Amino acid sequence: MTLKRKTLSANFEARSVLLIAGWTLGAASAALAQNMPARPAAPSDAEISAIFKQTDKNGDGKLSREEAAALPSVAANFEKVDANADGSLSAEEFSKAMKM
Repeated sequence: MTLKRKTLSANFEARSVLLIAGWTLGAASAALAQNMPARPAAPSDAEISAIFKQTDKNGDGKLSREEAAALPSVAANFEKVDANADGSLSAEEFSKAMKM
């Protein structure tokens, strides 16, 4: 085999390896993209209002720490959500937190 043939053969092999690697990466990327979980949609204002009313057991229009304990994500962030630091969550504070 001549030197020119060896060079052509090596170039062909290198291109083949790169092509197969490209296909593999492309297929892997496509598979991963399709397996990504969709982000849940934000609840509507009506849903937020219904959750607030259901959680507000004493019907005073505010959620106390005890009432907020029924919603673990709200209870865990109570201080952040309580914008006016009055120790309870108004419907407006609750709505803003649920839309974050």
